[in-house]
Amino acid sequence: MLENAQDYYGKVLSGSADLRTDACCTAEMPSETVRRALANVHEDVRARYYGCGLVVPQAIEGAHVLDLGSGAGQDAYLLAQMVGAKGSVTGVDATPEQLAVAEAHKDWHADKFGYANVRFVEGDIEKLDALDLAPESFDVIVSNCVINLVADKAAVFRAAHRLLKPGGELYFSDVYADRRVPAHLLDDPVLHGECLSGALYWGDFDRLAKEAGFADPRLVTDRPLAINDRAVAAKLTGIGFVSATWRLFKLDGLEPQCEDYGQAVRYNGTVAGEEDVFHLDAHHAIEAGKTFPVCGNSWLMLEQTRFAPHFEFIGDFSKHYGVFPGCGTAMPFGQSGTNPAKSETACC
Repeated sequence: MLENAQDYYGKVLSGSADLRTDACCTAEMPSETVRRALANVHEDVRARYYGCGLVVPQAIEGAHVLDLGSGAGQDAYLLAQMVGAKGSVTGVDATPEQLAVAEAHKDWHADKFGYANVRFVEGDIEKLDALDLAPESFDVIVSNCVINLVADKAAVFRAAHRLLKPGGELYFSDVYADRRVPAHLLDDPVLHGECLSGALYWGDFDRLAKEAGFADPRLVTDRPLAINDRAVAAKLTGIGFVSATWRLFKLDGLEPQCEDYGQAVRYNGTVAGEEDVFHLDAHHAIEAGKTFPVCGNSWLMLEQTRFAPHFEFIGDFSKHYGVFPGCGTAMPFGQSGTNPAKSETACC
């Protein structure tokens, strides 16, 4: 799988226009802040972009970020502007042709930004333990449509958990399937290179994430994928694919269910770009100034992370009221198009 990914993204594709499906394309409209930052990324880097989502989590100024499968460096150079001069971005990629593009423009971006805070490391994200990366040294780890390309996805999640600081998060976009993709399709270089045959069944992702220590995966956004290439679609009949962004927090104390302790938070409106509504995930659009009931897990995701200075916290864990209604195990996709801010009640 690594060899095919290296060949497909290093030799078969010369640019984003060569892709045969929209699996490795970003459809959502970036914020004005992200659009301005993208304008500061060199056009040669942007031309070799193959991501499927926007991996720009909130409130990362001063953070140390690890980008898994950084490719030609678009996300790394974008995030470098978000973390600022006091933060840093480390990109890891296994494709020499992609890394060559990223490395060739380091000085150009440093001049553009006014500081140099990006480095790139050649390596396989399945073997992060073999790289010179210190445990618990990153605040945030991102990845954009790359984990589906590797064989040992469990190893990636385990290593990410090891490399994150307590309270840090893995914030990543990838492609998922509504059922397990037949194993023989992994041998198809186009299906694999287009991020389809290596896509995880969402239930397997949930299990692997939890086994790695990420107890409560949170879906942020999702969109169904259209496979417009007839030859590709014919090989995948009956399988539905989704591009989704998840956030996984490294936190002790997260429970398997969304438990109700009578807690609530009040958002101060101080996260740049989300002054009116803070989006924790697809269920939680938290309006500024409004008391917002949350489960114990959501409370910890805000109180024990970089988001804590932006919230007031109400309650503790002294009294348990049972599980939040509606928190089940159904397929999670299709929720992020709703507007929870308009709901009468919050969902855990």
